[in-house]
Amino acid sequence: GWREAVAAAAGALQAGGLVAVPTDTVYGVACLAQDSGAVRSIYSLKGRNGRKPLAICLGDVERLYRYCHVSVPDELLRDLLPGPVTLVLKRSEELNKDLNPFTSLVGVRIPNHPFMRDLARACSGPLALTSANISCQASTLTVSEFQDLWPQLSLIIDGGPIGDVQSPECRLGSTVVDLSVPGRFTVIRPGCALTPTVEILRQKYGLVPGSS
Repeated sequence: GWREAVAAAAGALQAGGLVAVPTDTVYGVACLAQDSGAVRSIYSLKGRNGRKPLAICLGDVERLYRYCHVSVPDELLRDLLPGPVTLVLKRSEELNKDLNPFTSLVGVRIPNHPFMRDLARACSGPLALTSANISCQASTLTVSEFQDLWPQLSLIIDGGPIGDVQSPECRLGSTVVDLSVPGRFTVIRPGCALTPTVEILRQKYGLVPGSS
């Protein structure tokens, strides 16, 4: 079961493949962020605009410091991660220069999903993660909803339906917040966890909203 699925997915990623994965929000497609060829493959799979950045996915908060320059308290990171939130931070030199070469920032996800965290831990570097759909189409909550992508994927991990397939809110994806400016936060995408995220940032940590 589980261990075999993690090992198979990690093997497919290490071979340069693209793997469809369940997360805590919607289905995603992952590749190794440090593999420039695989990163190019994700863009062509989705028909994604080359100027739209990919987030990285890690298994644990501790690993985030290797790939990002962090200007918020560690406790803040742990209040939001793992969870349905993407935190945008300044990238470090460790990150593949071919991943989002047009920006000094990077979005980081630690999904609150045991399979995704185990898979991220099983890989030496970060994963690049994006939603499993053609760009500009709706996010997917079951593997059958992204059937048109199957032929180009090395492996599909079927975690069953994510959330309520009937609910539009479930397709919003993660809440994306820029924390790269000390003392401020900027909401880039409201996503599915906006209210609790903003509450933590403003009330507990006193961050001031910036303009997006």
